[in-house]
Amino acid sequence: MLPARTEIILNSIIRDYITRAAPVSSQSIASGRELGVSSATIRNEMARLEQEGYISRPYPSSGSIPLDKGYRHYVEALSDIELPLAEQRLISHLFHQVEKEMDKWLSLTVTLMAQLVKNMAIATMPKPADCQFKHMEAIVLQGPLTLVVLVLRGARIKEEMITLNETASQAELTASSNKLNEAYSRLTSSQIQAKDINLSPAEQQITDCLVKMMREEDEKEYEEPYLNGWHFMLNQPEFAHSQQTLSLMELVERRELLKSIALEKLPAHEVLVLIGRENKAEAICNCSVVISRYGLPHEAMGTIGIIGPTRMHYTHVIPAVGYLASVLTGLVTELYS
Repeated sequence: MLPARTEIILNSIIRDYITRAAPVSSQSIASGRELGVSSATIRNEMARLEQEGYISRPYPSSGSIPLDKGYRHYVEALSDIELPLAEQRLISHLFHQVEKEMDKWLSLTVTLMAQLVKNMAIATMPKPADCQFKHMEAIVLQGPLTLVVLVLRGARIKEEMITLNETASQAELTASSNKLNEAYSRLTSSQIQAKDINLSPAEQQITDCLVKMMREEDEKEYEEPYLNGWHFMLNQPEFAHSQQTLSLMELVERRELLKSIALEKLPAHEVLVLIGRENKAEAICNCSVVISRYGLPHEAMGTIGIIGPTRMHYTHVIPAVGYLASVLTGLVTELYS
């Protein structure tokens, strides 16, 4: 715990630096806030903060800038911050204007987040640990050639053509589809394979195809994430003409951005803030990541977040991510109900 006056000075340095992106002097703190102490006293407090690793000075005669430890202390002290009601209403209105499709929702999410907080936004599709069967149809194409259409919980659709060992009519395939839909509802691929059910040869072929498609889906890594807000990142002084920007772009192009974030630390429905060196990848070691899961635990979970400089407006970013995660959770719940 920091003494009250020291904490006020640290918070003043952080807020000023977030706003102006320039080292903060003792004179600036003394003139900007009524602390009732001299600049010399403030300098002594700043020297203590520097010694304890909360702030640093780029060079001896300059003002101070926050370090990761300072930002962490600042973020941990934040509580009961909510997105302004006007922004909540805007978000609700815009989500009611788009089609009820997950890709439309996620595209809108990253656009909104980037615009609201002026940093790069990222989102992934909700994905279950093991996908679950929802519905299937077998459709005659020509002779024994059959199209198997599989709908997974979460509205993901898979298709595959198979050649049945024996030609079947569309009426026969529709009857088989109805039988399999009733038998396999909400099951995983392993549960379908283990289910004891009397199947015709055609139904067994179709079941094998369903299991194959579901296992392929289970083995897939996250699809390419939805991104928006690169231009906001490039306008930040920390990233203009820097090697760090190139490294971050390379991480995105290789689809390794999410792998570089410590998602194993991320609990369901809580906002996690990773600051600077708390991130695993060198490319984002000077960034902060504010991230949250959304969706239904044990059914389908996705991730949304903001990536930007450590000099980030946490009081706006954290509630924005939390609110949009709650909106998406509600939409996913409807989709899976």
